Amino acid sequence: MAHRLSDSVTNAPQVERRSIINLFVRSLPLLALGFGAVGQTITASTLPAAESAPASESQGDKKLKQATFGGGCFWCTEAVFQRLKGVEQVVSGYSGGHVVNPTYEQVCGKKTGHVEVIQITYDPSVVSYEKLLIVFFKTHDPTTKNRQGADSGPQYRSVVFYQDDEQKKIAEDVRKKLNDKIFNGKIVTDIDPLINFYPAEDYHQNYFNENPGNPYCQGVVASKVRKFIELFGDDAKD
Repeated sequence: MAHRLSDSVTNAPQVERRSIINLFVRSLPLLALGFGAVGQTITASTLPAAESAPASESQGDKKLKQATFGGGCFWCTEAVFQRLKGVEQVVSGYSGGHVVNPTYEQVCGKKTGHVEVIQITYDPSVVSYEKLLIVFFKTHDPTTKNRQGADSGPQYRSVVFYQDDEQKKIAEDVRKKLNDKIFNGKIVTDIDPLINFYPAEDYHQNYFNENPGNPYCQGVVASKVRKFIELFGDDAKD
């Protein structure tokens, strides 16, 4: 994601800028809504920052599990997985770095080690972890190092953060299978242990649903959602 115009106004740490067009496009909704804009479905304020996350949790009679993926801008990956059957919740956040509870500006500064990620809570009786991985690999570009389209930097690296040995094995198997059959050995996606997860700021949560008129959402996020529907229409929520 391009750094926001409002960041420079408030004297946030200097980070590498994208093109002026991308910079302006990503700034419009935040300037209009203000930093208090909160997603109605998911808010980071209700979710504590976690040094580690359980691979599963209970919700009523359901035994839910979690998966954590980094595939570029979390506005994009969040919007895709919110539409997949069996997914109960998607939270945008930061993982893999050394700074505790980082801000978006710090992560954009490329010195925290964190990646923009989504943490997915899902019902394994409806959708498998393997299916989540297949959707993940096919709805972003796993062959570009630290880049998704115009978004460039280590915070956009392609990575699967596994929460237990079973997830690690499944991720390695799926990566190898897709690398051999579809991506011609070009996948650069990392498979790393999940050591922390910090929910992103409230205004990042549920972003595409809350801001469908945002030009970045219309031009970039919507294309990712369309690709998901084209490839996985039978698995999409009604």
